[in-house]
Amino acid sequence: MMKTTASLKPAEVEKKWIVIDAENAVVGRLATFIAKRLRGKHRADYTPNVDCGDVVVVVNADKVKFTGKKLTDKIYYWHTGHPGGVKQRTAGAILNGRFPERVLEKAVERMLPKESPLARKQLTHLRVYNAPEHPHSAQNPETIAFAEMNAKNVRSA
Repeated sequence: MMKTTASLKPAEVEKKWIVIDAENAVVGRLATFIAKRLRGKHRADYTPNVDCGDVVVVVNADKVKFTGKKLTDKIYYWHTGHPGGVKQRTAGAILNGRFPERVLEKAVERMLPKESPLARKQLTHLRVYNAPEHPHSAQNPETIAFAEMNAKNVRSA
């Protein structure tokens, strides 16, 4: 006889480690895939109030692509906290700047639930690196071929 589990308990969660190569990947499509894995929505026993997602390691984050004119037209805003302190920077300037991995981090962060302790905890399970290697080989992560899932996931130009 089959037993239906009502909900997943935090002690019952087994986190998998996955590695995704972001080279030439479209930012929005990659961010939705990562957010889904961080939340655990790919699991059959998904529970909304439990951190049941995987740990995601992204390599080559500085080589992501935007579609259309987003590289020049997409603007990131932030406020310094001082009067008149609204700052802005384009997506292209951030990708060519000092911390290009922030483009992908912000895209994933904005796809998680807003202002919740659970979303902040789930975001800590995202590791983003600009190089093709990462220091998490001891966890035996599973490599996911994101580019081969759909032809639209990758941009060559």
